[in-house]
Amino acid sequence: MAIRVKAVERNISFENGVKKYAFVMQPELYSKLTESKVINEAAMRAGIGRGTIKAAWDAIGEVVKAWATEGHSIPVPGVGTMRFGLRATSVADVAMVGTGLITTRRVIFTPNVEIKRELAATPITITCYDRNGDIVKQVTSGDSGTVEDPDNTDPDNGGGTSGGGGSDGSTDENPLG
Repeated sequence: MAIRVKAVERNISFENGVKKYAFVMQPELYSKLTESKVINEAAMRAGIGRGTIKAAWDAIGEVVKAWATEGHSIPVPGVGTMRFGLRATSVADVAMVGTGLITTRRVIFTPNVEIKRELAATPITITCYDRNGDIVKQVTSGDSGTVEDPDNTDPDNGGGTSGGGGSDGSTDENPLG
């Protein structure tokens, strides 16, 4: 299995009458799985009735909502942890600190080591489409397989922005945990 990516030639100019084309990459989404399909598959794999899995699924969802809003990092079995965070603008004067500095509320997912290894080892195939929609090139990954770590603030180490500062003075703070 491979992650499929499409690179589509698009006009990326923001100036009227000026055309500047570049290939913009984005993953191809296979499909959005329904909750019912996930519950059915889990019931089959666990050998437990669908109703029992559905009740557990609903209860886990309520627990995740309650605990995440209390500031906890919640484990997601076999895949990592999930927590809430935010982005906010930095200020030097404590008198200026207030909720108006918050620019974005976020859901932060941190994958576990096994998921990172799986992602790093998964090949990526890229199909390039020109501006007319014709396929002009196909590529299979030969990259290092670096996986971003949302809890690492070092941009030279594939890091995300959690806890780090942006060039616009913004920070990514998570006072909840």
